[in-house]
Order: sequence, then structure tokens, then C-alpha cells
Amino acid sequence: MTLPPDYENRVYAGWLGKCIGVRFGAPIENWTYEDIRDNLGELTTYVREDQGKIFKPDDDTAVPMVLIRALQDYGPDPTPQQFGDTLLNYLGDQHGTFWWGGYGVSTEHTAYLNLANGIPAPRSGSIAQNGATVAEQIGGQIFSDIWGWVAPNDPTRAADLAAKASSVTHDGNGIYGGRFIAGLVSAAFTERDPLKLLQTGLSLIPADSDYARVVNAMIAWHREHPDDWRAAFAHLKAHFGYDRYGGVVHIIPNAGVIALGLLYGGGDFSRTLQITNMCGWDTDCNVGNVGAIMGTALGVEGIDESWRIPINDLLIASSLIGTRNLITIPQCVDLFVSLAKDADGEKRLLPSLNSGRGGGGVESTPRYHFHYPGSTNNFSGRGERGRAIHLANHEGTLRTSIRKLNKKGEIRVFTCTYYRPSELSGNFYEACFTPLIAPGQVIEARVRINKKAPDTIHAAIYVHDANSGDDHQAQAEPLTPGEWYTLRWQVPWMEDQCLSEVGIVLHNLGEVWETGSFYLESLDWSGKPDCLTNFQKERSESGGISQWTRLRGYWRLEDGAYHGSGVGECESYSGDSEWSNYALEVALVPLIGDHHNIHVRVQGALRSYAFGLAPNGCVALYKKDKTYQPVATAPFAWQSNTPYTLRLTVKDNTLTATVTAPDGAAQTLTWADDLRDYQHGQIGLSTWHGGHTRFESVRLTPT
Repeated sequence: MTLPPDYENRVYAGWLGKCIGVRFGAPIENWTYEDIRDNLGELTTYVREDQGKIFKPDDDTAVPMVLIRALQDYGPDPTPQQFGDTLLNYLGDQHGTFWWGGYGVSTEHTAYLNLANGIPAPRSGSIAQNGATVAEQIGGQIFSDIWGWVAPNDPTRAADLAAKASSVTHDGNGIYGGRFIAGLVSAAFTERDPLKLLQTGLSLIPADSDYARVVNAMIAWHREHPDDWRAAFAHLKAHFGYDRYGGVVHIIPNAGVIALGLLYGGGDFSRTLQITNMCGWDTDCNVGNVGAIMGTALGVEGIDESWRIPINDLLIASSLIGTRNLITIPQCVDLFVSLAKDADGEKRLLPSLNSGRGGGGVESTPRYHFHYPGSTNNFSGRGERGRAIHLANHEGTLRTSIRKLNKKGEIRVFTCTYYRPSELSGNFYEACFTPLIAPGQVIEARVRINKKAPDTIHAAIYVHDANSGDDHQAQAEPLTPGEWYTLRWQVPWMEDQCLSEVGIVLHNLGEVWETGSFYLESLDWSGKPDCLTNFQKERSESGGISQWTRLRGYWRLEDGAYHGSGVGECESYSGDSEWSNYALEVALVPLIGDHHNIHVRVQGALRSYAFGLAPNGCVALYKKDKTYQPVATAPFAWQSNTPYTLRLTVKDNTLTATVTAPDGAAQTLTWADDLRDYQHGQIGLSTWHGGHTRFESVRLTPT
């Protein structure tokens, strides 16, 4: 596989097109053509739904951002079983990410429960196990664009990846749809003609399948009636409509809409999306697919700016790892590109953002950069006695146009690092967030002001604490007009914080700066957390509490502490999946049950280290690789309703665990993981098998 010379920009345009299409179609999902015609007329741009809100998470984009991690975790050619493990690792137990519509109703819910109960992939999604109606719903199609981007100009490999990923949850036409879409996206790097793209897709699936039959029917109709898409849709509805296929959202009618939209869109991005959306049915899915294909085929220059501005490069997801649920489109693309280069044998440029990297000297790209044409990375601006009137990409930087910055005024250029669910336009998929940045970490930014700016402008990195409402900033540094500066600042230790914003604040210490520009080239951070949480400022959010995600169990604030209870392994996570060496100290009270634990280097539901109070008067240190295995135990006579302090330190491959009782009695365990399996990961709390634990404080310190 040879990557095209404009590969990265085309991937950016494709993923951007996918996100645009999903947002365009989401407000009218499951409307019929007649519903749209009679109530909205000719729909040419976004519906004005929940203005001022952040666009909600959607499974069309959330699930691909989970599936792509299989390549990161298992290499360039994962098996269906490994794709299945990826879903089990990164999904909450029957909440978030998927539509959990019930066993035998929702294809993904059915497959998840199969996997969770020991039915392996690909049997988990097979017709033999679940029946054709469940197995041939739309999911295999809507989650498969990504395989075309990691296998550019290689439709067969893209289709094969899609088939393996789709087989975990789908079968039959459900898999053919995945192969078809992935093949079209892959081929779109060199082919723009919609008919030729469709023919490439047809070459990747059985010619006698219903999927091939509906696509060929649309091609034939378009050949005879090339100017009337409405007549084409009437033909599609009459011969392949919802009345002919079972289930909630069958793949075949919607496959016909995709073919119709591509053909009648005539190679134009906007027209393709508009026609596809006007057809109705599963609009966000169908428009997202054609947006991905056409964005890849045409590049950024083929996407009108009016589609891009409301997106502002932001994507909200809903996986189990909270720091991956607030992500920008360029950061997604950095991940796709790094995985494609890995498969291609090129030197891997790993994105900094939650990449799962364990260090090792691998070169990385900044967390926020502006290399992709027009990218803005969800940055905004505001001022006090100063106005930031326009933010836009300028020659690979983010340029903020300034209209008057008065003496002692300030302008802030920033991006959000945490959202409250109430800020979203909806939260059907239960997005939970963990702040992207923590106290103790070091932030770096490359900045400059234009040559004609006054020499009285100072700049500083800052963060905003949403819990207290306070801003914390570095000592401001003077900027020499026209010169680049690297600003660097370590965020100080904090207590009960929720860092929701990071950026640069500009101060003017002189006379009025009438007009000018501020440029940001990159912003990134690294290092170890240093903070304390007493849960005094947290709140209930998305079925759990702020700053924490949950695997399963009933997690809530109660009596000034964080409580977890329930059946099975009830776990809750926070922190960043990049954290490596740190110490976690937790004050807890075991209330009911035999297992009360803290976790480090959590890499999802299937991989972590844990330490806790164990049955029969013991403490135990565990390693989880799908199942928990004790690696060290020691006697310790703990009692229910008694407070204990548990500390778990991880440095390189060595874990040191200590429990301390109120009377000073203590026990320490030390264990080295010679396999060095988990070199980074989040923190966690857990109570298992009918237990109930009260967690009173969480202290993080660097090691």
C-alpha cells in the first residue's frame, strides 16, 4: 500500500464529511420523504435545532472511534475475536455508544450480550445465532467508512477489515454493506465518478445478494432517468421500501438511498448530501456515509465553508474512556493516519491525544495543531475590554483577528477540555466526560503576534476551573511583534477542581491596540497528575457523576462521598489513558461485600491493575486481562464500616500497594509485571459481586 501524496488532507476531508452528514441528518432521523417534504420543504442546510448547544454524540461517529482502537491494540489486521474484545473493552455495560434497544431488537445490543456471555465473534453477530432480520440491520454499513481511510487505494483490504469488524454484530447483507462502504471510501482517493465508485463497491460483494440488487436497480434507473431523483426514490420505495424488510432499520432500503444520493448528486458534495437527506429513513446514517465518500473524493476544497463553520472541528463520542469523548476532528484524523502509516511500514507519528502510547521515544504530533486546511480544533475567543472578532486557519496556524484591545484589557483564545452534559443538544448516548488536562501537567504553546502590533502585549497560558469558576494562569510574558515564542507552564496542585478550558490570555499593558492578529501554531501538554478530589463539588451527570465514567453498577453521590454498589464487577474510571507513572491514594469505607478496590493503568474494561480489600481477611493485588487474576496477596484483618486508606504506586513495571487502618496497622504488597503489558492508563474505583463501597477522597501524585 502506497499512501497518496495528499493522503492526510483527504482523510481529514472524509471524516469531516462524515461528521457533517451525521449532523445534517440527525434531527430528521427516521422521518419519511413525505414528512420532510411536507414539514420542511427543500432542506439544503442544517436544521436549527438547539442553537447554542454542542452537537450531541451519535453512534454513527462514536462506534467507529471505538472500533478503530482494535488496530491500535492488536495491530493492522485484527481478527473478529479481537474486534469483539475491543467492543467489550471500551463500551459501558449496556449504556452509551450503541442503541440499547433490547435483545433480539437492537442488532448491537444483541451481539454485545452474546459477547459478554461467552458467545465469541463472529458467531455473536451471525444469522445462525440471531436470525437474518436482526443480523441484516444497518449497523454494518454505517460504522465502516474508517476502513477506507486506513487502507487508501486498497478497496479489497478496506472491505476485508470492514467485514471482520462488521461480523462481530452483523451477518449477510449487514456485512456486505460494510464491505461496500469501506471499498467506496478507499477507492475515492483516486476516483471521483459516483458510478465508477459504485461499481467498485459491487465488485466486493456477492453479485446475487440483495445488496447488489438494490444498488444495481438504482444504477439502472439513473441510466434511464438521470434528472429526476424523486422518481428514483419512488421506484426505490416501491420495490425496496421498509415494508419489504423486517426489523427497525434494515440495511437494504438505506443502501438504495446511498446509491441514489451518489448518482443524482453528480459528484457535488452539497447536492449529494441534500438529496440523500431528503429521501428520509435513516438520514444521519445515510448522509454520513455519502459525506464520507464525497469528502474523501473531493478533498476539503469540495466542501463549502458553510458546512464547516458550525462543526468547528468538534466531535463528541460516548465510550467508556471519558477523555476520548471530547475529541477534535483533526485529532481523529491524526489517529487514522498514524495507523495507516503503521500498516504501511512508515515511521509512525503518533497523535498525542489519548493515543494509548506508552512512551518509548516514539515521535508524536502536538495535541492541537492546524496542519489540515481550514482546521480550527474547536477553538474560540472572547475578550474583556477587547474583542476577538474572527478565528480561522491561516497557513497552518490559528489566526485570531483582533478588533481593539484596550489598555488593561484581555483576550482569551481557548479550547474546551470538559463539557457538562447540559451543554449538549441531547445525550441519548450518555456521553460522560473526564477533563483532558489535570493539575501537575505541563502545557506548551507556540504563539506570536503580527509585526505591526504594539510591544506592550503580554501572553500567558491559563486553565479554567469549572468547579470553582476560577482561572489559573502562568506569569504573563512580553511578546515581541512578529517573533514566535514557546510558552510553557506547569499547572499547580489543586483540590476538587474540574479543568474545563485551556488556552492563551493576551494582556495589553499599553495604549489601545486597534487592529491586529494573534497566531497559535500548536498547544499540547504532558506530565503526571497532582491533585486531590473530595467529591464535594461534583454533581450527578449522565447516570453517574461528573468527571467519572462507569462500566456497570449504581454510582452516585451520597452523604458527601462517592458510592458504588451493584451486581458483577461494578467499576468507575477517571483520568487520562496516557498517564504512566503515578501514585493513587484513596480513602474508602467498605460497607457491604468482600471486594473494595482501587485501579491504576486502566485501559478499558478488560485491562487494568487493581488493589483492594479481599475475602477472608486479606488484601490482594490483581492484574486483569479479560478476567482478574490475583498476583499477590497478604493477610490483613479488615472490617466493614471501618475507614481505610489504600495506596497503589506504579512506576515502570513495578506496583507497590499499601493499606493502612485507622489504628496505623498496615500491609504492603510489591509485584513486578515482567510482561510489561500495561505501561499507561486511567485510574479507577470498584466494588464487586453485590458489594457497596463508600469512596471519600482520591489523591493523585507523580512518581
